[in-house]
Amino acid sequence: MNKNIFKFFKILASVIILWFLVHSLYITIDGFSDSGQNADLAVILGNKVNQDGTLSKRLEKRLESGINLYENHRIKKILVSGGLGKEGFYEGDKMKEFLVEKGIPDSLIIVDNHGDNTRATVINTLKLKPQLKFNSLIIVSQYFHVTRTKKLFKDQGFENVSSVSPNYFEFRDFYSIVREFPAYYTQ
Repeated sequence: MNKNIFKFFKILASVIILWFLVHSLYITIDGFSDSGQNADLAVILGNKVNQDGTLSKRLEKRLESGINLYENHRIKKILVSGGLGKEGFYEGDKMKEFLVEKGIPDSLIIVDNHGDNTRATVINTLKLKPQLKFNSLIIVSQYFHVTRTKKLFKDQGFENVSSVSPNYFEFRDFYSIVREFPAYYTQ
C-alpha cells in the first residue's frame, strides 16, 4: 500500500513539473511574440517607483516600449495603470510624467492610479471603454506577465488584445515566472 501511495505522488509530482515547464515555455514564447498589430490603445502596466521618485528600470523599459509603439504609429492613445506604491508615489502619475518628458502629448495619456493589480487594471480599463471608444489593445508589460493579462481581458469578453514586452531582464524574472504559474489559474 505504501509503495502505491509513493508511486502515485511521484507521478503526480512529475505531472505538475511537466505542466509547469510547458506553461512557462508557453508564456515565455507568447510574451516575446509581437504580431506587429496596431491598436487603439496601449495599456502599460505599472511597476515600482523608487523612493526618490525615479522609475525602476523595469518600469522605464515598459514606458519606452509604449513610446516606441506611439512613434511607429501602432497606437493612438496610452493608458498607464498602477497604484500607490509604498514609496508614496502614484505609479500612473509618475509614468505620465516620464511619457510627457519624452515627447508624448499629454492629451493622449490616460492615467489609472487605481490599477493596484492586474485584475484591477483590466476592470478599470474596460470601464473606460465607452469614454475612450477603443476596440483594440496592446498590453505592455514584462514577457512573463502579458499572457495572464491578455487572458483576464478575454475573460471579461474583450478579445482584440495583443502584447509587446521590453527587452529587459532581471534575475527576479525567474521568481516571476514561478509566480505566474498559480496566478494564471487563480486570478
